[in-house]
Formats: sequence, structure tokens, C-alpha cells
Amino acid sequence: MSYAQFQVSVSTGYAIGSAGMKLGEETNVNGTKNSYGSYGEGANVQIRGTYFFNKSFGADLAFGYLNGSDQTVSKITVPNTDIEAIARARAFGASASMVYRFNNNIYGRFGALIKAGGKTEAVVYNKTTFTQEQADANSLPFGSYTETNYIEDYHGQFPLGFVAALGYKYDLNETFSLFVEGEYYGISLKRKDSEISEFNTNIILPHGTVAVSGLYTIDNLPAGYSKKTTYVDDLPSSNTDTSKKLAQKVPYSSFGINFGITYKFKFSDKNNL
Repeated sequence: MSYAQFQVSVSTGYAIGSAGMKLGEETNVNGTKNSYGSYGEGANVQIRGTYFFNKSFGADLAFGYLNGSDQTVSKITVPNTDIEAIARARAFGASASMVYRFNNNIYGRFGALIKAGGKTEAVVYNKTTFTQEQADANSLPFGSYTETNYIEDYHGQFPLGFVAALGYKYDLNETFSLFVEGEYYGISLKRKDSEISEFNTNIILPHGTVAVSGLYTIDNLPAGYSKKTTYVDDLPSSNTDTSKKLAQKVPYSSFGINFGITYKFKFSDKNNL
């Protein structure tokens, strides 16, 4: 018996972080604790093309988009300072897998995964209240503060990971079927560079009126900030260049549930003589 079939599937789902690593810290007057997670957590959409060579084995090529959920990078709540920095993935990926059908309903697939594009977007809020001396030096009433908001986009080097899934499909007719599957992504990304895309600092009076708008902007960054940063493996102890930092790997691993629909383009069944 010879069996050949090409099909296209469209799905959506949600993934939770797997093997979460330390992403940041949360600090208040009582102490500091680590924040763990994975940038692979979030909602996704996928489109896959699958070709079955026979009743059991096939090859699968998939493309997807991840709309990652917010991950805490830094949260500081102490007198005179409030900082909240979150980061989230906005990533495109692709995978190539082998598919095995255990029976007409249950299947599994295993293959290679890459991140084909996108970024990790960090959104930062920083409120710093002037001390009495700072307020007097700038002719401001006590209780005035600076409020900084900025966005920094992080890009990574080309990564390679793996994907595995186990699914169940239900045939509606000879053309359409519904499926649900559990899917695991195992992948990490090494940072290559980052760029500040938005930056603004205002001075605000105690009652909320903006005293100075745009004290710092993306074209006038304060000391210690660089519009573009490159991540490297080695830095000399004498380094003072804020545009270079040590590289680190960040996790994108996840486990998710996907729901979708499959359309079968071709089906043939014939006897071999």
C-alpha cells in the first residue's frame, strides 16, 4: 500500500516558561529576592506544512510568532526610588521536524528549532525623588522628582534548539481535522547587541505638574547610558566604555498547549503491483 499526503496546519496556543533561569531581582526595604522565568512564555501562532511519506512517517516545516509575556528584570521599591523594568519577547521562529503517527489520531514530532528574527523588548520606569539638598540646589520644592521612561531592544546571535510535541487529532471529514498538542521548546539565546529606541526624562513637582519636559531624550542621554550596546565575551578590567558589556545567555525554553485546524491538500491510496 502506498500513501502520500500533504497538509497545512494553523494553530494558536500559550506556553509557560520551562527550566526558568534568573532574569533579575526584586528589592524593597525588607530585602532582595531573585526573579526567575523564561522569555519563551507567552501566546503564539504557527503555520506548518507536513508531508507524509507513508502511513507513519512525515516531515514538517513550521513558522511561528511568539508574543511573549512580561518578565520582571528589576523591581526596586525603597525610599526616594521606584524602578520597574520588565522585558518581553517579540520573536519569529522556524522549525524542521520528523513526524511519526502512532495511529490515525495520535502523533509525535521531534526536530530542530531556530529563532529567525525579532527582539527582546525591555520597558523601564524610574522615579527618583530629590533629596532636600538636591531640591534646594535646583530651586525646586521638596518632594519633586525625576520620572524616566525608556525602551531598549535586545537582539541575539543565531541560536539552535530543539522542539518536541505529542498531539491528538480528530477528523471532521476527509479534508479538515482539529488537533490539540503539547509542545516543548528547548532553546537559549546569547545576546549580541541592544539599542535604546525611546527615552524621556521629566522633572515633576510634588503635586504632579511637569516642571521640566524632556530633560533627557534619546538624542541627549544622561551619563551611563549608550544608545547602542555591544555584548562581548571579554572586557578589560580598565574598561570604561558603557557601549560594551559582557554577553549573557537568556532562556527561551517553554512548554505549551496548542489548538488548531488542519487542511489536507492531497490524499492518494493505491495498490502496488
